[in-house]
Amino acid sequence: MNFRLGKNERLHSKKLIKELFDKGSSFFLYPFKVVVLDAPVGVNATHQVLFSVSKKKLKKAVDRNLIKRRMKEAYRLQKAEILAPELPKKLIGLIYVSSELATFQTIEKKITKILKTIAEGNQSTNNNT
Repeated sequence: MNFRLGKNERLHSKKLIKELFDKGSSFFLYPFKVVVLDAPVGVNATHQVLFSVSKKKLKKAVDRNLIKRRMKEAYRLQKAEILAPELPKKLIGLIYVSSELATFQTIEKKITKILKTIAEGNQSTNNNT
């Protein structure tokens, strides 16, 4: 099982990021706003994820980086269990919206719920077609 979070799994293309925010559907699970979009055909071989922390909410760069590191680690540990490789590939944006620092345990629980919600959404759309 691969627990890495390589560059091909991180969303860094400006074109895809713009498309994610323009066409993606979103939901809110405090302290995260989540934007999800099916990946365009032929773009990538894996799910791609974007981690963002608002400078307006957390003024200090060290705090923003700490939250991003915690988000990346929680995603890295949970992605293999929840996001099955046979599911359609997704572009996922995780945006931290709280102005307080959350513990790793809190972030891990929320990201697990988020990934389960995304996976269940995929399964329900696959069952309907």
